[in-house]
Amino acid sequence: AHLAALVLARGGSKGIPLKNIKLLAGVPLIGWVLRAAIDAGVFHSIWVSTDHDEIEKVAKQFGAQVHRRSPEVSQDSSTSLEAITEFLNHHQEVDIVGNIQATSPCLHPSDLIKVADLIQKEGFDSVFSVVRRHQFRWSEVKKGENKMTEPQNLNPAKRYRRQDWPGELYENGSFYFAKRHLIEKGYLQGGKMAYYEMRAEHSVDIDIDIDWPIAEQRVLSFGYFGKEPLKEVKLLVCSIDGCLTNGRIYVTEDHKEMVSYDYRDIVGIDLLKKRGIQVRLISDRDCSKTLSAMQLGCVAKVNVTNKLQVLKDWQEDMGLSWKEVAYLGNEETDVECLKQAGMSGVPADACAAAQKAAGYICKSRGGCGAVREFAEHIFLLLEKVNSARKQ
Repeated sequence: AHLAALVLARGGSKGIPLKNIKLLAGVPLIGWVLRAAIDAGVFHSIWVSTDHDEIEKVAKQFGAQVHRRSPEVSQDSSTSLEAITEFLNHHQEVDIVGNIQATSPCLHPSDLIKVADLIQKEGFDSVFSVVRRHQFRWSEVKKGENKMTEPQNLNPAKRYRRQDWPGELYENGSFYFAKRHLIEKGYLQGGKMAYYEMRAEHSVDIDIDIDWPIAEQRVLSFGYFGKEPLKEVKLLVCSIDGCLTNGRIYVTEDHKEMVSYDYRDIVGIDLLKKRGIQVRLISDRDCSKTLSAMQLGCVAKVNVTNKLQVLKDWQEDMGLSWKEVAYLGNEETDVECLKQAGMSGVPADACAAAQKAAGYICKSRGGCGAVREFAEHIFLLLEKVNSARKQ
C-alpha cells in the first residue's frame, strides 16, 4: 500500500503571515516536520499541499514534492478534509495518507515509524496523535445563569495527586493517518481506530504556542535535529565579508579601504572563546589590514580560492569530526563548506544558494549581529548536547 505523507500549508494565515515558512530556531516551520518525515523512511512519497509560491520553494528545498491546491480548498473556511480529498483525487496511487501538521515542530521520526506499523501491519483504518494531560475540568456557567459549576473529572473532596492519577488523553493535532476508503467516505477518523500517545515534551503546537520565542526554546530542547547525534562544537569558521562585516567596502580619496562591523559580533566571538570554541576567519580577498585593525586575535586565512580545502585542513589539523565544526557563510563560495559542517548558518541577507545549504538562517543581517546570534544558537544546542549526556 502506498503511504504518502501530506503536509497542508496554505499561504494565508490570520495570526502570523506565512507562518508555515517563518523561521523557528533558524529553520522554516514546515522544515521541522519534513525533516522528520523524510528520516522516518516509511513513506513512499512526501508532499506539501500549498497555494503559495514561497511555500512551494521551501518545500522543495527540504525534499518534498508539491501539490498545488486549488483556490476552492484554499479559503479560510476550507477544511483539512477537503484539501486531503482534492489531493487524493489527483493522486490515485496513494492508498494511505499521513496528514502531518506543519505546526508541530517537535515531531520525531520514531513516532511516525510506529504509527506506520499500526496502520500498515496491524490493520487499523485510522490513527491519530494524542497527549496525556493532568488537568481538572469543570462545567462552564454562562454569564447570567444562576447555576453552580460542577466537577467533570474529579471529586473535589478527594483530589488526586498528580502521581496517583493517570490523566486524560487529548488530541494534540500532530498527525492524522487514514486509509483512502475512509477519507472518500468523508472521515479522517473512523473504521478501526487507534490513538498514538506522544510524549508531552514533543507535543508543541504553534497554533497554541503563539509566543514564538517560547516555541523556539521548546524546539531547541526537544526538536529533532537529524539522524546523527549532536556533538559539542569546538571550531567556528566565519566568512569575513558579509558575515563579520556587512560586505560593503568604503574607499577614501587616498585609496584606503574601510569596512564596518558590529561590536555585538566581537562580543559573540569573545563568548565563544570563553566556552573553549576556537574561532577562525576566512575570506576570498586579501583583507589582512582590516583584520589587523580589528585586533580579534583569531587565526585567519585570506585571499582563499578554495574555502572547502582550507576548512578540511583546519578540521584535520585539530583532529575534529565534522559534527564538531560550525560554519557561518553567506555567498556561493561558502555553499560547500555549509553543506560539510556539522552546524551551519547564514545571515538573513545571504544569497539564495547559501540559505538553501544552511541549517540555520539568522534574523540579523551580515555585519549587524549575525555572528553574535549564531553564537547564541551554538550555545543553545550545546545545552541540548549536555542535557542528552545527562539523560
